[in-house]
Amino acid sequence: MRVLLSTYGSRGDVEPLVGLAVRLRELGAEVRVCAPPDEDFAERLAGVGVSVVGVGQSARALTTAAPPPSTGNLPQRAAELIASQLEVMPAAAEGCDVLLATGAMPAIAGARSVAEKLGIRYVSAIFQQLTLPSPQRPPLAYPGRPFPPEVTDNRALWELDAQSINALFGEALNTSRASIGLPPVDNVRDYAFGDRPWLATDPVLDPWLETPDLDVVQTGAWVLPDGRPLPAELVAFLDAGVPPVYVGFGSMAVRAGEDAARLAIEAVRAKGRRVLIGRGWAELGLIDDGDDCFAVGEVNHQQLFGRVAAVVHHGGAGTTTTAARAGTPQVVVPQLADQPYWAGRVAELGIGVAHDGPVPTVGSLSAALETALDPETGSRAQAVAGTVRTDGAMVGAKLLLDAVS
Repeated sequence: MRVLLSTYGSRGDVEPLVGLAVRLRELGAEVRVCAPPDEDFAERLAGVGVSVVGVGQSARALTTAAPPPSTGNLPQRAAELIASQLEVMPAAAEGCDVLLATGAMPAIAGARSVAEKLGIRYVSAIFQQLTLPSPQRPPLAYPGRPFPPEVTDNRALWELDAQSINALFGEALNTSRASIGLPPVDNVRDYAFGDRPWLATDPVLDPWLETPDLDVVQTGAWVLPDGRPLPAELVAFLDAGVPPVYVGFGSMAVRAGEDAARLAIEAVRAKGRRVLIGRGWAELGLIDDGDDCFAVGEVNHQQLFGRVAAVVHHGGAGTTTTAARAGTPQVVVPQLADQPYWAGRVAELGIGVAHDGPVPTVGSLSAALETALDPETGSRAQAVAGTVRTDGAMVGAKLLLDAVS
């Protein structure tokens, strides 16, 4: 059995495929991955023995470049991405029995077009439910395309969502499809997701409410147990005192602002705690040479989060799930997209705090830490950790192979 996994996005869009790929290989499948051509993504997948084909521009370069995503540049970026997919993915999919696609909307639609052209089985998967049409909640608005404030009915909003997606990505998709002899599609969103999309999130952290409009398969989060040791210097810092507070914004560090590290360090110090700064894509650093602070780059979060007092982060699905599995209280400072949703879930479950807005102050972060570091929050986080599923990647792998056979 040969499987092609396709994604385009940040680390949070790539890391789940690592877990799925490993489980597929354990079941005897041959796996290839199409992903952004970032060196750290390729190294991560190569580290588990999976071959990678680069598609599109560097995700890191695109995320940190100016101008940010907008109504003006999203169509052009989508056109470039889809054209790249149609150029390189057919060769990567040669001999494959199934293609699973995730990531940004145009990337999913482009990948399905490749599967359609080659006549191979197709499955879509997402790592948060907010883009799946449901009458139980409203959709997210795309940059520069807010919904009319007078429209409050969820079904009407989802119709507007489909129109926005068509306006942003329809021309790019259909132009590329025409170049390989495929007919146009009139609803990009519904085409990309298909009839039975997969939701690769934990049902405790992200409960899907069944709807007659869509047949969603929730597998659990695709997380691979990570046995990589922590760097010796980091271990020495952790061993040198009480557990520190970890602060990291990953690929969203640029949006958190240049002053994010200073604010975080001052807020954590105000609580009498040591600080561990995750550099992220903005290369956040220390503000002085105090021995109560340490900065790290790419490390094993599964190992690390079990050794810190709290995790302050941007609210990506992967970081939220990893911290929840570790039983460590969280402070979520959401920047965009689905991150306010994850912040809300953390608060609703009582395992941490949702910061009000994307730009913290020393005072606001210190107040959030007061709640996160309360023993009651820690006890709740430990209790919820025991309910988070650990078999999601294997469930997804078995379902994918069963779908083909």
